[in-house]
Amino acid sequence: MAALMSFSRWRSLGMALTGRSLRSCGSAGWQCLQARGLRQANDREPISRYMGKGRRRSRLFVWGFAQTGALGLPQLSLPRAGRERPRQSQLKPRQLELDERISSAACGYGFTLLASQTCDITKVWGMGLNKDSQIGFHRSRRDRTKGYEFVLEPSPVPLPLEKPQETRVVQVSCGRAHSLLLTDNEGVFSMGNNAYGQCGRRIVDSEIYSGSQIIHHIEDLNNNVVEVICGQDHSLFRTEKGEIYSCGWGADGQTGLGHYGISCKPTRLTGDVAGVNIVQIATFGDFCLAVSKDGDLFGWGNSEYLQLSAVTEATQVNVPKHLPFTGVGKIMQVACGGTHAAILNREGNVFVWGYGILGKGCNLSESKVPEMILPTLFGWSEFTPQVQVNRIRCGLNNFAAITNCGELFVWGKNLRGCLGIGRMDDQYFPWRVAIAADVVDVACGVDHMVALTRSFI
Repeated sequence: MAALMSFSRWRSLGMALTGRSLRSCGSAGWQCLQARGLRQANDREPISRYMGKGRRRSRLFVWGFAQTGALGLPQLSLPRAGRERPRQSQLKPRQLELDERISSAACGYGFTLLASQTCDITKVWGMGLNKDSQIGFHRSRRDRTKGYEFVLEPSPVPLPLEKPQETRVVQVSCGRAHSLLLTDNEGVFSMGNNAYGQCGRRIVDSEIYSGSQIIHHIEDLNNNVVEVICGQDHSLFRTEKGEIYSCGWGADGQTGLGHYGISCKPTRLTGDVAGVNIVQIATFGDFCLAVSKDGDLFGWGNSEYLQLSAVTEATQVNVPKHLPFTGVGKIMQVACGGTHAAILNREGNVFVWGYGILGKGCNLSESKVPEMILPTLFGWSEFTPQVQVNRIRCGLNNFAAITNCGELFVWGKNLRGCLGIGRMDDQYFPWRVAIAADVVDVACGVDHMVALTRSFI
């Protein structure tokens, strides 16, 4: 009887404070409740056994546009006997069955890369659009001399590693039609379209990228690179010393090299980031942001949509500039979309600016300065003061935020159902995505997303 009363009391409190049951809140949510003093009166009561015990499983969820194969669910793209009918989009998160522990995921323009935590030969999996070999060469079963231009399920990407049993791929990143792979001790590899030098190698006139087996080891970079990021047709590299290198298409100044041309060789950026210890870089379309160890923000590239209007009225900036935003505090993380950006400060507050659906209602579609999104929209309240955002991401036209309770919130343009909210409508405020697991990270593309989660199920 005591246990039943305790459970009822806890459940009523939990639902009143969070608006959802323990099952939807997840294990991290229970830990948040515990931190707020809502502990069981008796730790031996049955309800406590459901949380915090046992081994957590890594699970992968996908949603959005399915016809390119980027979701890795061929049953959504091809009619097969005994399976559901083909459909354009997966509107809600769906688990991708893959017997691998995925440590990094990236979404490009219609394709996906996954890096697994393994020392086996297979370390990277690709799926989706592959017309420029952006997910490697996948040999056709009918014609062994040709490769597939669409890969409908996760397929291994062979890498030219010197020590495959000892090397791990720690991060993957995807651009419009090229990809970057960061390893722990063999440097950086690139593959896909190199028409602008974005793969960090010499441009070959009339090079055919379809069916290409070239996976390039970027030797111009030392093995001290700790982060790689693909823009639309450019690439950024951050070293452990906090320096930034870039290559690729610079017509909007997105390479940050002081010109608007093409660079085939990764070159170190100067400008306002010279001598500054950069701890994170971000890009997606054709503008870039960087955060320093001291919590300052820097930007360069396209500013047609007010992304960099704090320092210039011009529409392009070709060298990194310090962005003197006020009222945002010390910055911990940034994210770039096509025309918009987001800041996460050290207090867990989210700020947005630029152009598009920014998350503050349908009346705000443009802002020169960062505007804060109310923390209550991410689950904060007087009764839940520990809840805060600890990770932000951007797709081409959308945003994503993950809280310390493992919950995922999305907002923005819902192109082909990429928000995963069960409908095709655009979302003007942060909306929680229903996933039966704690979200650890999310990768956002143009019209699809991939979430890395942990659960006890």
